[in-house]
Amino acid sequence: MFTTVYREILDSIDQIDPIRYGQTRNYVDGAVTKLSPYVSRGVISTRQIAQRVLNKGFTPDQISPFLKELAWRDYFQQVWIAQIDAIDHDLKQPQENVEHHQIPSAILKANTTIEAIDTGIRDLYDTGYMHNHCRMYVASIACNIARSHWKNPAQWMYYYLLDADWASNALSWQWVAGSNSNKKYFANQENINRYCYTNQEKTFLSKRYEEFPLDNIPAELTTTESFALQTNLPITEPPVIDDTLPIYVYNFYNLDPAWDAHVKANRILLLEPSFFKKYPVCDKTISFLTDLSKNIDVIQIVVAEFDELFANRSTPIHYKEHPTTRHYKGIQHERDWLSPVVRGYFPSFFGYWKKLEGQLPMLLEV
Repeated sequence: MFTTVYREILDSIDQIDPIRYGQTRNYVDGAVTKLSPYVSRGVISTRQIAQRVLNKGFTPDQISPFLKELAWRDYFQQVWIAQIDAIDHDLKQPQENVEHHQIPSAILKANTTIEAIDTGIRDLYDTGYMHNHCRMYVASIACNIARSHWKNPAQWMYYYLLDADWASNALSWQWVAGSNSNKKYFANQENINRYCYTNQEKTFLSKRYEEFPLDNIPAELTTTESFALQTNLPITEPPVIDDTLPIYVYNFYNLDPAWDAHVKANRILLLEPSFFKKYPVCDKTISFLTDLSKNIDVIQIVVAEFDELFANRSTPIHYKEHPTTRHYKGIQHERDWLSPVVRGYFPSFFGYWKKLEGQLPMLLEV
């Protein structure tokens, strides 16, 4: 379903129909790009996508819904940079009506009785992908109907997503749960039927919006459970390093094959056990990661901690800016933001977008 060949990934950008995207993106068969796994893994950037699409002759105003979705990615990253580990907790206010910190067994087993949701969960397990609307539905059921605290269910979803991005995932779950927004998000059966082409009736979501939240947790969601998430990292050898050449360090969020590709260098994909203990992902995601790394010339995959691997080295070490690389030491390269001048923390996406919107025409000048 998701290629790992760089040329094919770039070709996928050129296949985007941003007008149709804006018209259909909420439907499960809408013209979504499915480029999020490559953006999350740092193979391509939001700026790169925006420029290639705009250079086809569109103006920012014409494709505003499409550009806003790219902007959400950058916005969540800016929040992560500013708030650091605070995004692991209720960010703006405590989530209301929390009854437990587990997850409904029906969600884990894709047995919620809501057909579209169960199909979406099975697809997540099979492919590593779930439509964004379906993600919101699942989060709403877990947090606002079953009254789970958002954190553990969010970790469960992140674990299986090929586009695993902790900022985007955690902050989206908090937006649904009301700890990062003004109110909780609810979806009823009518809404799900419309966007997922189902025709279910008489489910626990067959309510008018004013009937939410429900008085009681539906019987289908009352059984909850804990779960253990573990990352299985490959066994690797110590890297062979030419001390006469600089070292370029790649990681879970940076697999950019074009990054200073003209420079002769040692190139290392660093998989830190401490990182994956904090943010575990499944075997499918690790395989996707390692397959994508094959687009980078002479890359060596190394499982080690940064400080252990590069202790006492005088060789210049290069890495890309990211919230998870704050402990790296060396020469930091700025990430490829939609706008390098719109930086810092904005309490709301609207505030961020208003600043960013004025910078978007400059993408046409490059």
